[in-house]
Amino acid sequence: MQSLGRIYAMVLRYVYLVRRSWPRLLEMIYWPAVQLILWGFISRFFETNSTWVAQASGVLMAAVLLWDVLFRAHLGVSLAFFEEMYSRNLGHLFVSPLRVQELAGALLTISLLRTLIGIGGAALLAIPLYDFSIFGLGLPLLGFFANLLVMGWAIGLLVSGLVLRYGLGAESFAWVSIFAIAPISGIYYPVSVLPEWLQAVAWCLPSSHVFEGMRAVMFEHVFRGDLMWQAAGLNVIYLLMGAGAFLLAFNSARTHGLLLRVGE
Repeated sequence: MQSLGRIYAMVLRYVYLVRRSWPRLLEMIYWPAVQLILWGFISRFFETNSTWVAQASGVLMAAVLLWDVLFRAHLGVSLAFFEEMYSRNLGHLFVSPLRVQELAGALLTISLLRTLIGIGGAALLAIPLYDFSIFGLGLPLLGFFANLLVMGWAIGLLVSGLVLRYGLGAESFAWVSIFAIAPISGIYYPVSVLPEWLQAVAWCLPSSHVFEGMRAVMFEHVFRGDLMWQAAGLNVIYLLMGAGAFLLAFNSARTHGLLLRVGE
C-alpha cells in the first residue's frame, strides 16, 4: 500500500504539472489532430483514386490514429522522464523513499493518461469531420491499443535508460528510435510490400502484427487472433528488455553519482 501511495503521489505530481501548463495540454492534442486532418484529406483523395483504399473507407485514418498510440505512449514515458532531468530533479526525488520501479510505474501511468487524451480528442474529431469512427473496429481495437501502448512503453523506458546513462546528449534517440521503425511497421501498406529480407525484421516488431491485424478487420472483416497473440508475446519480451535496460542504467548512474550531475 505504501508503494501504491508513492506511485499515486508521483502521478499526481505529473498531473499537476500538465494541468497548470496549457502548452503541454495543447501539445498532447495538437499533433494527433494535425496528423488526422492531413491524412484524412489524403484518405479522401485515395477513396476516389485508388481501389485499394476504397475497399475500406478510413483505413488510412485508422492507421494514423493507431500509429499515434505508439508514438504518444513512447513520448509519454521519455518526455516525462526528460523533464525530471531538465529540472535536475532526479537527485531530489531519490532522497525520498521513492524507488526506481515506482518512478517507472508513475511514468507508465502518466503515459497512458497522455495517450488517452491525445488520441481520444483526435478520434472524436474524426467523426464530424470525416464521418469515420475508429471505434467501429469493435473489441479488436482494445487489443490493438494495448499492444501499441506497451510497445511504446518499452521503447520509452529503453530511451530513458540511455539518456540516464549517457546524458541529455542522447535524447535524440527519443525521436530517432520511434521513426526508425515506422517504415517497417506496415502502417499504411502491407508487410508484403517490403523486400523479403526486411519482412523478417518487420515480423519481429509487435507493431507490424497490429497493423496487419487492423487491415484484416477492415478489409476482410476477420479478427486475426494469431497476430494479436504474437504481438502480445513480443511485447512481453520488449517490455522486459526496456525495463531491464532502465534499471541497469539507473543502478549505473547511482553508482557513478550521475543522479546529482544530470546532463554533465
